[in-house]
Amino acid sequence: MSDRILTKHWGEPDSYTLAGYERIGGYKTAPEAFKRTPDDIVAEVTKGNLRGRGGAGFSTGMKWSFVRKEKATPKYLVINADEGEPGTFKDRYVLELDPHRFIEGCIIGAYALDCHAVYVYCRGEFEPGPITRLKAAITEARARGYLGPSVFGTGYAIEMHVHRGAGAYICGEETALLESLEGKKGFPRLKPPFPANAGLFGKPTAVNNVETLANIPTILQMGGDAYHALGCPKNGGTRLFCMSGHLVKPGVVEAPMGATFRELIYDRCGGIPGGKKLKAIIPGGSSSAVLSADQVDLKSDFDTLKGAKTMAGSGGVIVLDETVDMAWALYNVTKFYAHESCGQCTPCREGTGWAARLLKKLVDGRGEKGDVDLIYNIARQGEQRTICALFDGAAMPLKSYIEKFRADFDSKVKA
Repeated sequence: MSDRILTKHWGEPDSYTLAGYERIGGYKTAPEAFKRTPDDIVAEVTKGNLRGRGGAGFSTGMKWSFVRKEKATPKYLVINADEGEPGTFKDRYVLELDPHRFIEGCIIGAYALDCHAVYVYCRGEFEPGPITRLKAAITEARARGYLGPSVFGTGYAIEMHVHRGAGAYICGEETALLESLEGKKGFPRLKPPFPANAGLFGKPTAVNNVETLANIPTILQMGGDAYHALGCPKNGGTRLFCMSGHLVKPGVVEAPMGATFRELIYDRCGGIPGGKKLKAIIPGGSSSAVLSADQVDLKSDFDTLKGAKTMAGSGGVIVLDETVDMAWALYNVTKFYAHESCGQCTPCREGTGWAARLLKKLVDGRGEKGDVDLIYNIARQGEQRTICALFDGAAMPLKSYIEKFRADFDSKVKA
């Protein structure tokens, strides 16, 4: 089978319309899903080993099972379409080029969770474009009876609501997203309780990524075992990789879970321009620990990268060639996290800004003895001491860039 599932029809002019989606068999899986029990659907998704495509890589089926076990009602399905991780740009294309596939996945997911309301939290910059297309698709689906008080004539009610965020990176964190969706300041919540127990409006909630839900119709069409077989052990299916940086052909690449970075860079994206050498790979968005060129044959799945002390994250693969000054690159990344910290936790609020100022001092040629070690220690001492993982996401680059490319930093320290 082709490894193109989500991107197969992206090049077609009517791919975002209801007519275009129905022409390729769209909205035939959801009605069949209503003939199965919700537990059966959750079991099929679990069998497919669909890991969350938003960053954490948690089992989608397991997350759904936690929500189903809760007795409180109503229950909610919330979609994280914030996509604020630097280097990540695939969810916007799912919404813009194939929104009905995503909507069908949400319909199935809502039924499996025994919920009747789906909230899609979109990054504010997605309008116009993805948000406009998604709203139009929801309107089309509702007019056809695929959403509303009796989806597919089953008597089961499902409504979808689109919420436009204000572009805060912190609202990509699931509990900050829920706070924002409730109309409050986007501060992450203390956990437990987790959203599966007390999420939106204090009710059981599954928070899933756009790409994750877009895979659901395919899993039910082909079966969990067959979907799992497309990927690698414990990592089912294909993944959308956001390939950027020094590449001949950057863009969104769909490849099996577990494809190596060599395949992604050289076979799928044509290699590095000008025949330059590979220096570094950021494997899963800017908050992932950097890989050196000699790690290019690592597989891109969640478990392999965790074993390499980094993460698959959001699938944002940034390729850096031999011309890149890694101290400058790290300053650029850290400045972003300092700007986007919500300020709720002292290690993050103070630590990210402190590290960014020290890195600016280095790249300006004013570095002093001890500065590099101080930057490293700021990262090390602040890890796992905050409410959410934003500081940890800043610490992974801070530590790994220095560990693997120390010479780029030491060269900027005055003798």
